[in-house]
Amino acid sequence: MFIRFAKKPETLNESLSPVSIGDLYQLYLKHPSICTDTRHVQKGDLFFALKGERFNGNLFAAQALDNGAAYAIIDETPATTNDRLLMVKDVLTCLQDLAAHHRDQFTIPFVAITGSNGKTTTKELIHAVLSEKYKTYTTEGNLNNHIGIPLTLLKIKKDADIAIVEMGANHLGEIEGYCIYTRPTHGLITNCGKAHLEGFGSLEGVKKAKGELFDYLRAYGGSAFVMWDYEYLQQMSKGIREVFTYGTNHADITGIVEEATPFLKVKITKGNSAGTIQTRLTGDYNLPNVLAAVCLGNYFKVTSADIKKGIENYTASNSRSQLVKAGTNFIILDAYNANPSSMSLAIKNFMRYPAADKILLLGAMAELGADSISEHEQILNQIKAGTWKEVVLVGGDFLKLKHPYRSFTTAEEAGLWVESRSFQNTAFLVKGSRSMQMEKAIESLRPKTI
Repeated sequence: MFIRFAKKPETLNESLSPVSIGDLYQLYLKHPSICTDTRHVQKGDLFFALKGERFNGNLFAAQALDNGAAYAIIDETPATTNDRLLMVKDVLTCLQDLAAHHRDQFTIPFVAITGSNGKTTTKELIHAVLSEKYKTYTTEGNLNNHIGIPLTLLKIKKDADIAIVEMGANHLGEIEGYCIYTRPTHGLITNCGKAHLEGFGSLEGVKKAKGELFDYLRAYGGSAFVMWDYEYLQQMSKGIREVFTYGTNHADITGIVEEATPFLKVKITKGNSAGTIQTRLTGDYNLPNVLAAVCLGNYFKVTSADIKKGIENYTASNSRSQLVKAGTNFIILDAYNANPSSMSLAIKNFMRYPAADKILLLGAMAELGADSISEHEQILNQIKAGTWKEVVLVGGDFLKLKHPYRSFTTAEEAGLWVESRSFQNTAFLVKGSRSMQMEKAIESLRPKTI
């Protein structure tokens, strides 16, 4: 990757002297804050003018400089001359190359996490545990794509002991590409479920895509943490130099569910003396996520007491496995995302929730391709097996199917219905794909996280 300094518009494309990624890195060391949105520019930032289907950062590069950015990296000829505009062939590639160069300055463990369900919760739990002993950097929120991952890498500072990088994907080759510039030394696949089938084609496609992380670890002598209950992960991890396992049986770290509601309580039965861990997560489907955190804590020599402390102090946020109190009502708010696997587990867990009156508020599942109708039908069949005060289905392919339940086009419409009722002593499960924004269905309840 070579960069061109923009001094005169008429000479931008051909006559400027190239500057290596190393030279840009020296600017980054002086200005180590990256911004890609002019609305959030801070003084001294490096602004990267990214482009997408509906936006073009090049058009706002001058504004970024006016707002305080030290330099703006662009890949289109600007309308005005400014020696703080840096021309590159492709801004996104430049950002990724800069992140790779920064990553190469470290010899610390880089732990990559991917999977269909639970990867963000698992990442947060592992971060909570490792932070009890180490200076640990990790992906903020779910910035786990081709833009978020390089931004994550570029936020890692010299004092880092360990880095944790979450990797999301919706088509083949993505994880492989992320590994090229993240260069993970350790990795974990939470599971392979029916997510993003439109891009992956099938469950086997999901396994192949997520397995690109294990392929990288196998090729470069890395270490893997494997949920040993899942036979497919056992097979996918074969040939990796170093494998550490967790699960309910026959693993290095084992544990069981003591209680699932209102909060998950896990008992570690082998491999670590953390004992019983009282989490602030709801649902037994979080057991593998907790065991993964124990496994990595154990591997990196965090004391059992600190493993327990880190997990017990972690509170879910951002509509992920949150238990929310709203007056006399309780809400399981798990509305950040949904696919057939996670939706089924959430409903199964809610069936066991100790409440007389239970309401399902479910949004449609996205990116399922040709299987979408059948997958929504299977969810309907699962719902029919339960006893509910009300079932409310919102949007997408739920609207294309015949069912006896209450139906709305949007979460806002469902929210108006909720607002029109006076619910007391009622439990809600709120779940749906991110595009459905199902948290809007309970805004009138004014929830308070507990």
